[in-house]
Amino acid sequence: MNQPVLKLAGLCKYYGALQATRDLDLTVERGEIHALIGPNGAGKTTLINQIYGSEKSDAGKIFLNGLDVTKRSVASRVKIGIGRSFQISNVILGFTIIQNAIIAEQARSAASFRFFAPAFSDPALIAGAMDILKPVGLDEAPDRLVANISHGERRLLELALAMAARPSLLLLDEPMAGAGAEESGRMTDIIKGLRGDNGILLIEHDMDAVFALADRITVLVEGAAIASGSPQEISKDKAVRTAYLGDGN
Repeated sequence: MNQPVLKLAGLCKYYGALQATRDLDLTVERGEIHALIGPNGAGKTTLINQIYGSEKSDAGKIFLNGLDVTKRSVASRVKIGIGRSFQISNVILGFTIIQNAIIAEQARSAASFRFFAPAFSDPALIAGAMDILKPVGLDEAPDRLVANISHGERRLLELALAMAARPSLLLLDEPMAGAGAEESGRMTDIIKGLRGDNGILLIEHDMDAVFALADRITVLVEGAAIASGSPQEISKDKAVRTAYLGDGN
């Protein structure tokens, strides 16, 4: 049996007396989209930060591709195979779409350090950057300044950059945030297309997107997982409907 891309065992995080994540066990299998849902303050982003390494865990273990990464740095985890998009877009607004992608390609290919100007004219880096942009459809007009493109296109660019290093685990923190219906639909279709050998852990408040994308859903409430299962199982779970989906019946 293949080992999961991600395995969490008894993961905990404390902020003084507040326990943000509570004894969490969770796996993300290869080729799976595993959605993490719950009300604001449930601990979802804290958990993503623990997995990514930007927040130190107080207890428990994190395994990536079978390797214990609990005490490793963010840089080490990224090198092993974690990619991430953030709740707030972090692309470089003063650069063009392709310039952002060239920077990601330069990091991915471990090219020797160069000043931006020579790198932006390097044919190999440009070709690699176009390959990064193509899956999200931003290769058609790559010379636009990022400050001038729509919010949805910025989110697509961020997704492309997160996938640039071809991670085995992709962490997506509210990729639909601030997007309109058309942009959310496009993002949903693109994320579907990313399903492959990698695993995806998705935080999202758009329930239509969650139920369209997820193979499994885990529900967090006050840092604890109260349910985990298929979308059909979660939609019928009385505790979930009471605690999160707003249905007390």
